Amino acid sequence: MKAPVYSAAERAPVITIDGPSGSGKGTISQALAAHLGWHYLDSGSLYRLLAYAALQDGVALDDAAGLVALAGRLGETCRLPVAGDPAVLLDGRDVSGELRTEAAGDAASRIAALPAVRAALLDWQRCCRQTPGLVADGRDMGTVVFPTAELKIFLTASPRVRAERRYNQLKNMGKEADLEALVAEVEARDRRDSERATAPLRPAADAVIVDNSDLDEAQTLVVVLDVAHQKL
Repeated sequence: MKAPVYSAAERAPVITIDGPSGSGKGTISQALAAHLGWHYLDSGSLYRLLAYAALQDGVALDDAAGLVALAGRLGETCRLPVAGDPAVLLDGRDVSGELRTEAAGDAASRIAALPAVRAALLDWQRCCRQTPGLVADGRDMGTVVFPTAELKIFLTASPRVRAERRYNQLKNMGKEADLEALVAEVEARDRRDSERATAPLRPAADAVIVDNSDLDEAQTLVVVLDVAHQKL
């Protein structure tokens, strides 16, 4: 996919926020980037967008070569979220809603397990490292994509709490939801993400682990900001 131009001689600081689905890393990362005035990389949207495009174009989710080719074609027609604007555009159309479904998340998790797909998207993500700095959220930002990041945070919460957050989100949208089914889906995705051979979900050895099971978004942001200001 097409990436911003970045000079290798220019070293911009990076904060990575990794964690499982439902931990709130996207919301917190965007808020942190806005607070610092830095760029923002939502790697999850990158994988969700590729999976969505594959489903639309009839590319099988286990067709690594087809997915890599599709990623190359998407570069001219998409825009990922930026700080202050979470919209994801494909061919000028906002597809954010389609990307936030359980089906899209499951599809993204499946293609993310393919080494060829991860390799194809690696340079694109690294090219997002630009001055004055970058906040990157995902599942392997601190372990694979930016292993030398100045600060690495691993944001997590219990599977049930994360499922309850999704349940409440769906109910607020007027959609039907089964809490126990969501718990099972969260646990299954956690297993798939953490047990995959390539770039498994896990905290970096030097990551600061923040468990926000008992914190709301505002409280979590306060904790993360405090960690960032101490480190940077």
